[in-house]
Amino acid sequence: MAKPEEHVYRFIRFESTGPVAHITLDHAPYNVLVVPMMAELAEAIESLDGRKEVKCILLDSAQRMFSAGISLDDSKPERIFQTLDAFTRVFQAIGELAKPLVVVVNGAAIGAGSELVAFGDMVIATPNARFAQPEVRMGAFPPFAAIMLPQVIGPKRTYELILTGEAMSAEEARSLGFVNRLVEEAQLEATVKEVLSRIAQFSAPVLEMAKRVISTTAGLPLEQAVRRSQDIYLNQLMALEDPKEGLRAVLERRKPVWRNK
Repeated sequence: MAKPEEHVYRFIRFESTGPVAHITLDHAPYNVLVVPMMAELAEAIESLDGRKEVKCILLDSAQRMFSAGISLDDSKPERIFQTLDAFTRVFQAIGELAKPLVVVVNGAAIGAGSELVAFGDMVIATPNARFAQPEVRMGAFPPFAAIMLPQVIGPKRTYELILTGEAMSAEEARSLGFVNRLVEEAQLEATVKEVLSRIAQFSAPVLEMAKRVISTTAGLPLEQAVRRSQDIYLNQLMALEDPKEGLRAVLERRKPVWRNK
């Protein structure tokens, strides 16, 4: 049986040969999300489970548009359960794996495409990017954006985006915190490389635990959030070898040699 990274996908490209697993949406011409494409995306992410050498995931697009969202056929009432189930699997794969996800956007991200961007822990975009949740125009609402966006850009702007269906520019997305870095297209590749190289310097399990604390404590009462963070810190982080190596390296004034365990 072929290894996961050797699998030939139809709708995405997937390469995982070092600290960065690279997933590229490639369903010409608009990266419309169909159920088989979402299944491939989830499968690629799930295949990284247990891969200690992989420190983060890069998600980008081979098409000019990042994604036009769910296909019209898969949005029909008789198929929507299967569609939501497929998209939920992607969301769960990202969350359960807990490896940092960096999303690069150099075009429009519409509907579920914009929701997919919202899953990113870091989003790097160019002025070509725009983000929209136009589901109300089809008599629907975006189920994931309705939950996630209030935590990212605040409830008031979320109401406006979802209830009017109007697009958000890359500049506004940056000002609201939906986008981390906004760079000109000519600087995009260098910026992405710089971000990935910084993340790749650190211990993979430490990065995963940091992400897990951030993602699982959002919205919790302070006391409960502190307890969860301390539990992960004391019972999981301190059981690793890398925190000990990190402290030794500081004391010995050298770069740490991570064992990713």
